[in-house]
Amino acid sequence: MDSARADILAARQHLQQQGWIARRSEAFHHLPPPALDQWLGAQLEGGCEAPALDGSGWTLHPIHNQFGNHASSGIHARWLDALAPAERAELFAGLPLPGEGEAAPFAWAHRALCRLGLRVRISATPGREREPVWLELRHQPRAQAEAPLLVLDVEPGVRCVLIETHERQADACGHPVAQNLHAHVRLGAGAELQHLRIVGPAEADSVAHHVHASLAAGAQYAQALVATSSSYHLQRSCITLEGRGAQARSAALLLAGAHKIDLQTYTRMQAAHGASSVEALALAQGRAQAVANAHTRIAPGADEADVRQRLMGVPLAGSPRLVLRPHLEILHDNVQAAHGATWGALPEDALFYARQRGLDEARARALIIEGMARALLERCLGGEDDGLLAQWLQGGWLARAIGGQLQADTEVQHA
Repeated sequence: MDSARADILAARQHLQQQGWIARRSEAFHHLPPPALDQWLGAQLEGGCEAPALDGSGWTLHPIHNQFGNHASSGIHARWLDALAPAERAELFAGLPLPGEGEAAPFAWAHRALCRLGLRVRISATPGREREPVWLELRHQPRAQAEAPLLVLDVEPGVRCVLIETHERQADACGHPVAQNLHAHVRLGAGAELQHLRIVGPAEADSVAHHVHASLAAGAQYAQALVATSSSYHLQRSCITLEGRGAQARSAALLLAGAHKIDLQTYTRMQAAHGASSVEALALAQGRAQAVANAHTRIAPGADEADVRQRLMGVPLAGSPRLVLRPHLEILHDNVQAAHGATWGALPEDALFYARQRGLDEARARALIIEGMARALLERCLGGEDDGLLAQWLQGGWLARAIGGQLQADTEVQHA
């Protein structure tokens, strides 16, 4: 038996022995995930009726930066087959074993099902060392049950700007997809990464994305997530500030619609002079369920750590369930830390002033929500006219998504 097959069988055996995520699990108490069989594809019959998509799986697209260069010379990518022993060893090299944590069953299921993965290394472009390397990663589902893997290494001192998109093409496949994706982001000393993640699954899909980020000394990581809901949608980030002076910012815009979405952000402050901020804005309606968890642990010795958490929920119509759970675990006494959660309708005074300027109620609500969303994302990624966020906003995705949410809001009210 080859090593790849042995690793797959070992992962399956571990799942059989240890079982799936228990309903009493603290992290998954409010939104338990579907059963294990769905993530392994055991209940699926046949493949997708649609032909295989050109560009399915991971595709990489260098993009032009604000200097007019696409700086592709600093991007080194390898697509690897997890069923081939040598390539599987290269794909998983240096990654931690799943362990026994609350989300470990997802990691074991990923080991058991993973078939393809992408490793990307970002290095400086000779002669343009301080210019950021810009790239876009797109992912399209390849199968009804899949476990994609991404490993991204940013070398010391390198600046990188990344757009990562997950949007299903409407004519690709009519079957629901179960996607258990794991991404490992590793920043070398002094490296900087702006990471914009756009995730728009189909309504019947089950999606679980796990982002593991580790930051060396002086590294800076900013992750902004914009996600829509589905039958089950989990976005879990585990960010570890390993080196002195590392900084991490995380912002999430959750467009829950009338379905489910679960945000879990875990930050580990391991060294002195680190800074971390976590923000989330959840918009929901109907019978939607939206959960936002923020957990930051300040370890002993993390001197002068600076931690902020801010979670917000806005019900748009109906009776959605919004759960906001900020949490601080402080094991050192020389730190600054604050957290809070707010829940409530759109501000009536803002709606009134917008209506006074001739806008109808639907347009006024859309402008206020988009303004809140932009402000959230700008605090994470910056508001420069030629920056990552500005370039993405020009495509109009956010405005269309909010418009679709408010249209559904109107249907809920009429019902």
